[in-house]
Amino acid sequence: QLQLVESGGGLVQPGGSLRVSCAVSGFTLDYYAIGWFRQAPGKEREGVSCISASGDSTNYADSVKGRFTISRDNAKNTVYLQMNSLKPEDTGIYYCAAYRTVFALCTLKRAYDYWGQGTQVTVSS
Repeated sequence: QLQLVESGGGLVQPGGSLRVSCAVSGFTLDYYAIGWFRQAPGKEREGVSCISASGDSTNYADSVKGRFTISRDNAKNTVYLQMNSLKPEDTGIYYCAAYRTVFALCTLKRAYDYWGQGTQVTVSS
């Protein structure tokens, strides 16, 4: 019943922008922190960004800070990741994930309970 579905991936040139979306069904976002992760070929999956259940707190990996912005629209049960100034090293499969929490913050350094299937983001000229 709990599902996360990513969309919005595609091919973009270096320096370009892309917004990926995570549509959540089966539960309300009000009590779940949401994280974005990515996995490049030959690499382990890494945390990119997360947003707290309240939406008041966010975290970003150093590699994307200042370029990416995470946001959520709880009324639409959707979380977004706006990616600007994209680099080839941003290429990978982007996953959204969730964990239930009552804390007014989020962390990428913990296990996430629910995962989407991912959307491919390719940054190439």
